[in-house]
Amino acid sequence: MKLVTVVVPVAVLSLGFVSALPNAPQGYTPTSVTCPASRPTIRSASSLSPNERAWLEVRRQQTIPSMKDFFRHIDMGAFDAVSYLTDHASNISNIPNVGIAVSGGGYRSLTTGGGALKAFDSRTKDANQPGHLGGLLQSATYLSGLSGGGWLVGSIYLNNFTTISDLQTYREGQVWQFQHSIMKGPKLEGLQSWDTVQYYRDLAKAVAGKKAAGFNISLTDYWGRALSYQLVNATQGGPSYTWSSIARTSDFQDGKMPLPLLVADGRNPGETLVGSNSTVYEFNPWEFGSFDPSIYGFAPLEYLGSYFSDGSIPLNQACMRGFDNAGFVMGTSSSLFNQFILQLNGTSLPPTLKTILAEILECLGAHNSDIAIYSPNPFHAYRNATAAYAETPDLNIVDGGEDNQNLPLHPLIQPLRKIDVIFAVDSSASTPNNWPNGSPLIATYERSLNASGIAKRTPFPSIPDKNTFLNLGLNSRPTFFGCNSSNITTGPAPLIVYLPNYPYSTYSNTSTFQMKYAISERDAMITNGYEVVTMGNLSRGPLSEDWPACVGCAVLSRSLERTGTPVPGVCVRCFERFCWDGTRNSSTPAYYDPEPLGGYRVL
Repeated sequence: MKLVTVVVPVAVLSLGFVSALPNAPQGYTPTSVTCPASRPTIRSASSLSPNERAWLEVRRQQTIPSMKDFFRHIDMGAFDAVSYLTDHASNISNIPNVGIAVSGGGYRSLTTGGGALKAFDSRTKDANQPGHLGGLLQSATYLSGLSGGGWLVGSIYLNNFTTISDLQTYREGQVWQFQHSIMKGPKLEGLQSWDTVQYYRDLAKAVAGKKAAGFNISLTDYWGRALSYQLVNATQGGPSYTWSSIARTSDFQDGKMPLPLLVADGRNPGETLVGSNSTVYEFNPWEFGSFDPSIYGFAPLEYLGSYFSDGSIPLNQACMRGFDNAGFVMGTSSSLFNQFILQLNGTSLPPTLKTILAEILECLGAHNSDIAIYSPNPFHAYRNATAAYAETPDLNIVDGGEDNQNLPLHPLIQPLRKIDVIFAVDSSASTPNNWPNGSPLIATYERSLNASGIAKRTPFPSIPDKNTFLNLGLNSRPTFFGCNSSNITTGPAPLIVYLPNYPYSTYSNTSTFQMKYAISERDAMITNGYEVVTMGNLSRGPLSEDWPACVGCAVLSRSLERTGTPVPGVCVRCFERFCWDGTRNSSTPAYYDPEPLGGYRVL
């Protein structure tokens, strides 16, 4: 393999350009590079990485002024939240630590979650007005996504931590042009059929380079490249952009944005994943790995593709870079969508394109079509990994929702991260007509009960069954879980603010596999997502009264406990209104088919 010297370019900051860096040495093809003086190693998951700990010192300080700005437009009654934060700012452990999670669910989740982040973003027009929630995003320490939610998180970070409003701005040839199906590629110049043929030729050429370099490939390589044209760069698909390059950008290093986390699952051949046996992986800007005892280790993300043995790269082995292509990482978290390639051969596409597809399918076959191959296995012979993972030459990684944990909560409930509250935006298609019913929360809760096994060290609040969610309407409005931390027997756990998809202004229960959205449909879904987390901008009758204050109470809850501060009166009322009180109704529910509450409102 050719040894190259890598020069990291300066990030290009302009409308539509990406903030992460095109720093892969040879585009999509992983390439050998000079190893650093301190050779990369696998570290134990017994602590956070030195990189994350150092970054947290910067980011947590950044959240204090943002949180004060948030509370300046939140009416907390007689309680002065800004003064409270000022009084406790000298001890950062007393300041609320906020996480946001966006579920899987294809473009339905991307757009609904996009609306939620638009509502949480202080840069959104009018989001800092009374009754709105602007500033919550700037107050958060962590932002996690999987599958469609991972597309949202990735697209924001790979485009200069841009706003949802800017991504919505219509510019032909830019990203988020979902009116052009990912099956056919971006609409550039010339005839669409010619664009489509060239699009697939480019996909095949990029992946062929990786294969020629000696790496195993899968359908996820093609899927990740396709995603990149819609989420990273519409003209070339950003083949040189890596997930690890986020950590190299100055704004991230200065703590000006939350830490992005993507979630995927591990699956051995012949294994059926459920929450109680799955290995949950995370991708952060520095590392790839798992806190689960099956792995209990993290590999340096930048050097995936290198041959590790027992936690290090042998002296006779080269260091590789470029394996962590940003599209491949997002594709890994959403590998369920690999089926899009398998479906294409039967569509009415030009003969030249069908020939290209036939070559792809002949090379790969349809077996294990949802797998992303991480080879060589970085945890090969690693002392902390179980035999099933340490003895396999490849890691098979799949969509983060395949174990039914379709909300990316796993990295946020790790006690080492000490997160106080998680705002969980759920766009799962858990009912027959694509609405949520609490299933991801249930899966994570049931997994947490296996305290001596896979879920060691991951406590979680008690969650009721699916029938209770439907019968009590817990899937049709915000609900808090874990309000009384003393009742969580598995250990300290964050308060969960569950924000389920609901039709405030449009039917937002589109199919997970809908691959094309008109601009008006895309924007209606984003608007509805905004309304999901603001309760229709407080339009949902008496239940929505004080909703912004109740969000503020959720942010403060664990902090108030730590500092011994009496719960403010407004929070007492909020917790009575929104906390699940333990009531259950497991009888068979009626068919769930909600209708929009109001007309379409443009934000």
